[in-house]
Amino acid sequence: MLRSLGQRPVIGSDEDPRVAELRTAVSRLRRELAAHPAEFPDRGIAEDELAALAAMTTDGAPEVRRLRRSLLLIAGAIGSVSALARGLSEVRDAVDLFGEPPRR
Repeated sequence: MLRSLGQRPVIGSDEDPRVAELRTAVSRLRRELAAHPAEFPDRGIAEDELAALAAMTTDGAPEVRRLRRSLLLIAGAIGSVSALARGLSEVRDAVDLFGEPPRR
């Protein structure tokens, strides 16, 4: 089944809607970052972590601790680039759908 970005999974689909939302947000931010003309020191870190998040969406339910770690690294890397703030916010909202990691 092929879906366009931003569409919800079909009822009866085995895909977790949180994973679909995360995949969409990550894909959007990756495109925005690729199109952003300015270089900045931690751009490579943001690109690597976005690729890691994208990979996590292909293997079922991602590990919440790993999601949050990637989000922190991405936020630290691109947090001061105002043109990417909306995309970063969408990724953060998608990660928040998974809840807090369990306490040790």
